[in-house]
Amino acid sequence: MGGKLSIDDDVHVVIVGGGFGGIAAAQQLKHHGVPFMLIDLLDAFHHNVAALRASVQSGFAWQTFIPYKETFGTSFLQGRVVRIDTTVQSVVLDDGKDVRYSHLILCTGSDGPFPGKYNAVDSYQKAIEKYENIVKEIQAADFVLVVGGGATGVEMAAEIRTEYPTKKVILIHSHEALADPELLPCVREQAKQVLLEKGVELLLGQKVSNMNELEFSVTRKGTVVKTDKGEQFTVDLVICCVGNKINSDAYRSSLGGCLAENGALKVNKHMQIEGFTNIYAVGDCANVSEPKMAYHAGLHAAVAVTNIINSMSGKALTSYHTGNVTMLLAMGRDDGVGQFNGYKLPRFLVTKGKSQGLLLWKSWREMGQKAPS
Repeated sequence: MGGKLSIDDDVHVVIVGGGFGGIAAAQQLKHHGVPFMLIDLLDAFHHNVAALRASVQSGFAWQTFIPYKETFGTSFLQGRVVRIDTTVQSVVLDDGKDVRYSHLILCTGSDGPFPGKYNAVDSYQKAIEKYENIVKEIQAADFVLVVGGGATGVEMAAEIRTEYPTKKVILIHSHEALADPELLPCVREQAKQVLLEKGVELLLGQKVSNMNELEFSVTRKGTVVKTDKGEQFTVDLVICCVGNKINSDAYRSSLGGCLAENGALKVNKHMQIEGFTNIYAVGDCANVSEPKMAYHAGLHAAVAVTNIINSMSGKALTSYHTGNVTMLLAMGRDDGVGQFNGYKLPRFLVTKGKSQGLLLWKSWREMGQKAPS
C-alpha cells in the first residue's frame, strides 16, 4: 500500500476492545494515518497470555500491562460500550458519551473467571494489585484445586507446580483428554505427561458438583469439593478455569440478528459482519471456526484494516482464510507443548519460543514502548 492515502474528512474508525486484535488494528490505522478511536475498559493493554504467570510470581504483573495513552494518545478512550446505533453510526458508552464512526471494528473478546481474564473498568494499577493478591492466596494454600483442563487450566496447574513444587495441585476436567480439541491428540497427551511429571494430580472425566458453593481465588482452608462421581476432598484454594464466553454486551442489543448461538458475530470472508459493509468483527467475537487465540486476532485485524483502506481507495477487498492450527501451551517457565502448522513441536522449542518470556517482548514492541527492566 505505497503512496499517501487520501482520506475523506468523514472517515473515523472506532475500535471497541483493546485486546490483541484491537491494538493490532489501531497500530495499522495509525501507520496509515487513518483517524480512529480505540475504546477499552482498562487504561492499559493486558497481555493476558502472561496472566497466569502473574498469578504465581510476585512482581510479574507490572510487565503484563502496557498503558494505551502512551501509544495512542488522544485516540484512546477508556469506558464501557453498551450500545451501537447503526442508524446514526455511533457507539454509546455507559456514561452517555457517544462516539461517531464511519467504520467500526468490534474486538470485544471473551470474558471468563479471574485470573485468566480481567474484564473491568479499572486502572491497570488496580489490576496489578489484584494479581499480587492472588499470588499471596496461592502462597498461603497448601492444596490447590484447578477446575477445568482446557488450555487455561492446564497452564495454570503447571505454573503453580513449577513455582511451588511442594504444593499439592489437583486438576479436575470433565473430559478424558486435556487442552483444546483442535490440538493433535499426541500434543494433548504430551500436555498430560508434562502435568504428571510436574506432580499434578489429575481427575479426568469428572465434574465438580458443588461449584455454586465454592469461593474462587481466595484461600479458605477446609473447603469441601464434591464431584459428580461421588468423590469428595478438602482443599485450601479453588481456581476456576472454566466458563469463558463471548463478550457480546456491547453489541447484543443492536446486532442481535447477526449473532451466532454462542454470541459471536457472523462474518463473511472479508471479516465484515453479515449485512454491513462498514462493521467488522475481529478475534474471539468473530464467528470463525478456529481456536480463539491472540495470533488469530492479529490476522483478523490485518484483514479488517486492509479492507477499510481498500474500500476507501476503490480496491478489491481481501479475504481471511483459516489455516492449520498453530498453538503453544506454556507449562510453567521451564516446559511447554504445542504444534506449528499442524505438526507437533519439540518441548524445548516451545519452552524457548513461548514459555520462558510468554511473548511479552512482542507486545511491548508492538505498542512502541520499552518494557520495564
